[in-house]
Amino acid sequence: MNLKGLLSQLPRDLRILVSCFIIVLNVGFFTGFNFVRVSTSLNADGIEKNYLGNESDESAEIMQFKKSEKDILTLIHNHILSLALVFFVLSVLLYMTKVPDTLKTFLMLEPFASLVLTFGGIYVLWTGVLWFKYVIMISGIFMVFSLILISILILKDCLFPKVR
Repeated sequence: MNLKGLLSQLPRDLRILVSCFIIVLNVGFFTGFNFVRVSTSLNADGIEKNYLGNESDESAEIMQFKKSEKDILTLIHNHILSLALVFFVLSVLLYMTKVPDTLKTFLMLEPFASLVLTFGGIYVLWTGVLWFKYVIMISGIFMVFSLILISILILKDCLFPKVR
């Protein structure tokens, strides 16, 4: 069964449903991203302080404490399971687009690598490997840009099915 290019051939109502799903998914994802912005200031030191605390910084305006192992494991578990499902659904939808195979394959696999590096990296950072905050930051950036590009490509095929 050949599914490539099928998304643009679906009935209009299904393409609208897929488009609504993509838009709502992005609203939810970027609400979470906004939480990351607030809690880490989107920088490496902010990532470190968010998980390891800032108890030794007497000049800190807001005192933060190191997350417990239970909190870290819960965060990692919840994010990896839920985002794996999100990226699986997005990958299946992306597979059904007219996107060139090389780009499609990269975008289908990259989010899973970023997911493991980002959330596995949080655990590694929590154990004390401080330089891993940079891995978390870079893999997180890749994950966000992959989601954006995948979403745009799916929406393009859904909303402009005849245009290529």
